[in-house]
Amino acid sequence: MTNVLTAVVQAAEKAGQALLASYDPASRPADRAAMYALGTRLEAASTAIVREALDGVAPGVGWWDEDETGRVVPAGRWWVVDGTEGAVNHVHGLPEWGVTITLVTDGQPELTVVRQPIGDLTYTAARGQGAHLNGQPLRVSAKTDLAGAAVTASQAGSSPAVYARFADAFVAMASKALLVRNTIPTVFPLLGLAAGQYDVFWQYEPDLPGTAAGALLAGEAGAIVTDLAGASWDVNSADILVAAPGLHAAALEVLK
Repeated sequence: MTNVLTAVVQAAEKAGQALLASYDPASRPADRAAMYALGTRLEAASTAIVREALDGVAPGVGWWDEDETGRVVPAGRWWVVDGTEGAVNHVHGLPEWGVTITLVTDGQPELTVVRQPIGDLTYTAARGQGAHLNGQPLRVSAKTDLAGAAVTASQAGSSPAVYARFADAFVAMASKALLVRNTIPTVFPLLGLAAGQYDVFWQYEPDLPGTAAGALLAGEAGAIVTDLAGASWDVNSADILVAAPGLHAAALEVLK
């Protein structure tokens, strides 16, 4: 597994460097069509670099493609990749974007790398081996009082029913927590949670690959990861709650 992780780090760094070369802090797309065209090109180029770099590294691992299977990740072993996690940020000159590569086995993230070129940050995790940032261990918050918690969510494009559900949950959580933020892409608030900078995260209709990478990193840093019924989470779950151990039960009660 060590050799595979090393290869994944190298693939993420190579793709991230290509994204950095095309990054312009002054970028301001004129409209949604221009934004989409830029993001699509970035994603295709970066993902191609990752696939070439990882070809043959882990025999028998397929490449998950949402266009082929929908959101569902089938049984077996799959690379779940976002060549430009946070493309919307990249094309608007914002710094929160990167490359996520996760090896998923039968619905559970097994190994992940998140490369954020801005800041030269590489997050790594393997199941049972902890989570690290640039080689240094990560640990979640020790908080036990929701009234002092920094809570995050990542609710982007979805259905009107999900928007309404999220709005109700946001109000409920805001009445209990210190603060509540909603931001995209999914992986970045989870990276913050793994590092103890945030305390609770939830999302309806979780975005892959962001949650696959972020859930493993946060879990390996000591967070509790479930769905919003409190049951075990996997990449095909309908929702997700990730929280520091001392806050998970209280957050679950609010979001129920």
